[in-house]
Amino acid sequence: MSTLDEVGARDGWRCWLCDEPVDPDASVNADLGPSVDSGGLPAAGGGKAKKGKKAAPAVERLAHRACNTRKGAVRPVVPWGADLFVVDPAPIVEIVERLGRTGGREVVARCPSRSDADEAAAWLVDRVSRLAPDLPVTAEVTPGGGQFLLALRAV
Repeated sequence: MSTLDEVGARDGWRCWLCDEPVDPDASVNADLGPSVDSGGLPAAGGGKAKKGKKAAPAVERLAHRACNTRKGAVRPVVPWGADLFVVDPAPIVEIVERLGRTGGREVVARCPSRSDADEAAAWLVDRVSRLAPDLPVTAEVTPGGGQFLLALRAV
């Protein structure tokens, strides 16, 4: 088990759930104070246990105490940016888990314009880089059916 300072330094003192800064000097009892979430995403290549093998352990992640408490023992929900114009966005945590486990490419949302898709693609690659630093991804935007499809590819 890592110390709070080790996890905070590795995660750049950003909450893995809400992606907002965490004050390293705040009290651990304060809502916006730091805490370690040991129920985060599994390491890349991990996930559910295969027959006869153990699942990869979840990576300890930095979270605000309130975010960690709100999440509890349930699967985390990492929201898409509120200012993005995306239609049918896929759940970010599940995207990251699948790409980390199987690699490949996955369509994750639709956007009405190229500029909306480009903005969402840049945001998503940046967000995934902090959410799962050991999973390098690129975004692809392709036109189709009067809209633009946004896909992530594990590299």
